[in-house]
Amino acid sequence: MTAKLDKSIKRELELDGKTYTITIAPDGVKVTEKGRRNGPEVSWRTIINGDATLNADLKTSVDATQNP
Repeated sequence: MTAKLDKSIKRELELDGKTYTITIAPDGVKVTEKGRRNGPEVSWRTIINGDATLNADLKTSVDATQNP
């Protein structure tokens, strides 16, 4: 049985020596470097529709996290 996503869930992730906060919310997913406020955000509609821009947005967000 699954639980309904009706509020934000935050989890911490360590990747390549950096710590990130992953926020899973009813409107989408956001990744921010720990201690920062802004980061890439992707809506569920974009993920589910498989928009062509999704790959470009993901690449941009990955490049931004690797080159601070």
